[in-house]
Amino acid sequence: MPQPIANSVFDSWIACREPRPQARLRLFCFPYAGSGASVFRTWPRGLPTDVEVCPVQLPGRGTRLMERPFSRLAPLVQALAQALFPLLDKPFAFFGHSLGALVGFEVARELRRQYDVYPVRLFVSSGHAPQIPRRGLPIHALPEREFLEELHSLNGTPIELLAHRELMEIMLPILRADFALYEDYVYVPDFPLNCPIMAFGGSEDHKVSHRDLEAWRDQTSVAFSLRMFPGDHFFLNATASPLLQVLSRELQ
Repeated sequence: MPQPIANSVFDSWIACREPRPQARLRLFCFPYAGSGASVFRTWPRGLPTDVEVCPVQLPGRGTRLMERPFSRLAPLVQALAQALFPLLDKPFAFFGHSLGALVGFEVARELRRQYDVYPVRLFVSSGHAPQIPRRGLPIHALPEREFLEELHSLNGTPIELLAHRELMEIMLPILRADFALYEDYVYVPDFPLNCPIMAFGGSEDHKVSHRDLEAWRDQTSVAFSLRMFPGDHFFLNATASPLLQVLSRELQ
């Protein structure tokens, strides 16, 4: 098993962390496209004190703004597996929202392949099961105007940000890279994971259906459960408290 590690290892891939040396479990959180670790900055206050929240910070945002973002999933997953492995000196769980659900799933498979370790739980939120073919046309290579229109329709990027020309010049390469991660993804069948999977979704989400979430059942050889919350694809931004209550119970 991994050996205990120094805090400096956390500095690059993990941000907004509140160290809890006596924690019995680490919860690694993977953000949705265009976002960063700050999405989970308040989560430690809503989870048990013996759970250490570890928000994953991908290159190109937040504390890693000057780094080039990944635009292909396989290299990102390999880098994450290598970076996170030394941090797995105690039980751990994964939570991922939308793109983050896919990233967390593939990192779990990569950790199994390389190190034969599993999360105790995999939580997937607002992301359809990986074996379901992608619907719709890719948008990551669209001209800027059309790309911005698509972002607006998805309701995940604040209108204030979309209207801020200088900030969008910084964010556009990151958003395009994140959408490419998902849109160029090719699912490769493999054995189901040997850990429980719990899926979450928004009842008004027109992008990911109940059936899309239910299909995650095929990716585990043990327990599966599904919980819906009020809201759209980004329900977690408005429904964090009930979601954290469910996570707290599941992580006990």
